[in-house]
Amino acid sequence: MRNNGWSRREFLTTVPLMVAGVAAVAHGESAASGQAVKWSSGTELPRLKVPPNATDCHHHIYDSRFPADATTSLRPGDALISDYRMLQKRIGTTRNVVVQPSTYGMDNRLLVESLATFGLKTTRGIAVVNDRVTDEELKRLDAAGVRGIRFNLAQGGGTTWAMVAPMSKRFAAMGWHMQINAPADDVFANQRVLSQLPCQLVFDHLARLPQPMGIQHPAFGLISDLMHQQKAWVKLTGAYILSKVGPPSYADSTLIAKAFVKQAPDRLVWGSDWPHPTAPGSEKPDDAILLDLLAEWAPDQTVRNRILVDNPAKLYQFS
Repeated sequence: MRNNGWSRREFLTTVPLMVAGVAAVAHGESAASGQAVKWSSGTELPRLKVPPNATDCHHHIYDSRFPADATTSLRPGDALISDYRMLQKRIGTTRNVVVQPSTYGMDNRLLVESLATFGLKTTRGIAVVNDRVTDEELKRLDAAGVRGIRFNLAQGGGTTWAMVAPMSKRFAAMGWHMQINAPADDVFANQRVLSQLPCQLVFDHLARLPQPMGIQHPAFGLISDLMHQQKAWVKLTGAYILSKVGPPSYADSTLIAKAFVKQAPDRLVWGSDWPHPTAPGSEKPDDAILLDLLAEWAPDQTVRNRILVDNPAKLYQFS
């Protein structure tokens, strides 16, 4: 079943969120006060006003024109560039980093197409490849705007820990970084490998420190040391992913984020993680709340602007 271009699953999970936004307007909210966005709950604008060139450093694009990888476990509905631009309008970011999701494995065609559509003035990409990738393909991805490779060791997708060290040399030669999405236990177990890599490391989703351990997990100390050595970065993303507290405070994730800000504010970037593929359709987080958390995580405006603008410009090579 298709409804205005949506699949039945998309229709059933998205329309209730958008109806809630309409109901809010009917109860006295001005339509100008917010924007209903596909795969995001709520319609209110964030309280936090972001600076020019604020960057969303982690989001995905999904398009059913491209086949899902046979081994994938995540198969969200379409989350198109036009949908994402509505999110940008709502939260105020103007630069963005498109991350290849596990859904498409190592087929980076949608990523490359998305980068071309967004334009390299404002957008960069993170691809997924394995150790069979050719130098020619890496050069093609670089020209398309890719600045790093994601090792999705939490959801799967064709990369393994055995590939990390040998592939890091190829990425370092190109000025790329390696983005790690892996359980904190696995990160700590591979500390020797990670500490010796020649390329920069970027850890997804608050480094996936589990609750309730949080910063007591030994991976926090390891990653903090790598950040102080100018070898690693952390993405302040996915507050909802491992939180036991949940919205609106995500208090347990907030403790982790504030600890990273205290440790190394020059090694942090922020991202929405839209369209929140691991969250059930009826439980999509409110992206305005997720952005507003940054005001608590980094109360100092100078530090916050560094996380939103200066750090991404350096990591993703924006002019």
